[in-house]
Amino acid sequence: MEIYVVQQGDTIDSIAQHFGISTAKLIVDNGIIAPNQLVVGQTLVITHPEQVYTVKDGDTLAGIAETFHVTVMQLLRNNPDLSNRQYIYPGETIIISFDNNLGSLLVAGYTYPFIRYDIHKMTLPSLTFQLILNYRITGEGDLIGTDEDITVIQTAQIYGVASNLVVTAFSEIGDINLDVVNSVLSNQQIQDKLIENILNILKLKEYNGVNLAFQFINAANQQLYLNYLTKVSNRLHQEGYYVFLTLNPGLAYNGNEVTFEKINYADFSEVSDGILFLSYDWGSIDRPPLQYSIITTSSLLDYIVSQVPLDKIRIGLPTFGYDWQLPYVPGQSSANALNFDSVLELASQMNAVIKYDEDSLSAFFEYVDISNQQHIVWFKDARSIDSSLKILQSYGIEGIGIWNIMYYFSQMWLVINTQYQIVKIE
Repeated sequence: MEIYVVQQGDTIDSIAQHFGISTAKLIVDNGIIAPNQLVVGQTLVITHPEQVYTVKDGDTLAGIAETFHVTVMQLLRNNPDLSNRQYIYPGETIIISFDNNLGSLLVAGYTYPFIRYDIHKMTLPSLTFQLILNYRITGEGDLIGTDEDITVIQTAQIYGVASNLVVTAFSEIGDINLDVVNSVLSNQQIQDKLIENILNILKLKEYNGVNLAFQFINAANQQLYLNYLTKVSNRLHQEGYYVFLTLNPGLAYNGNEVTFEKINYADFSEVSDGILFLSYDWGSIDRPPLQYSIITTSSLLDYIVSQVPLDKIRIGLPTFGYDWQLPYVPGQSSANALNFDSVLELASQMNAVIKYDEDSLSAFFEYVDISNQQHIVWFKDARSIDSSLKILQSYGIEGIGIWNIMYYFSQMWLVINTQYQIVKIE
């Protein structure tokens, strides 16, 4: 795998010819929507399969997998376009393997129950766990959710992906309800009721475990959170279920300085099966126009590794871009989220040139809108993903979390699947 940065004068055909691959393959691999509108500075992932096979009459995916001593799941990972097809055809090329010798990755992906079926099927071969956002807790220990999650759980089972019930105190619009949090943390009876409600849902819907999303945890309240987690773990472990955490490390931004709250993560890791460190990004954010993350905050990574065993660490991998109007005004300004395709469409419309910042591992461009307002867009591209994974690898961290998988980020999955082996839970 290599990453190419589009230069002035490049066309999709000239790039494909340069690398000796077909234009169609380059477009499909990278999920390119507008191949004739490449943006100077955008990335393209060039893949170099280790072994390929040309389909013959009578071939099936299962038969090809058996012939080459690989799994059908590996074939679907290497050829994601096959996930939503009923047939394979004589003459087409199937990628059997890549030289993905950089080690293993445990991949957890957040999803809502209403994820598009085609995107879900394309993503599942590359996941270890799916974390399903469906249930919110109340101050009385009840859980509010729907039965939409049943389909995504059953589909994941076919692909060997474990499903975790995500339990949050989010409101319907994504805000934390602190009254609910305080009610649960301070009342033993409410905790007991909540735990039994969680256990009933796990059994009824065939979840593999629970993921407790903790927000606004600090030195003053961490013991309350730990007591609650310990009680949940003791009860659910007895029943054979996983108990994971998602912890927001509370990154704070002061100019170019990024700080975080030093929590005793060691105690939390002892009573749980793993911790995902992730900052939730919603449709808009109010922080300054920076793209620093957990991965680029070395002091935070150093602290996490000193507290938590490596096999229990999962680090959130940012995938969204954000568009800020300038100048940024603290307390007033916000930025709107964009996926990778939307970023490229906007850059093309504005005739922008994409640049890359090595410190934050982020791509960016500036533009002026129709109201003559200056904007800056920061986002993650193939370089960001590749560099982030290699930083985690240098720490010995093999677990990542994707927020979220509702959109199929082709370049991200290419970078992952051409270099790493995905851990599956037996």
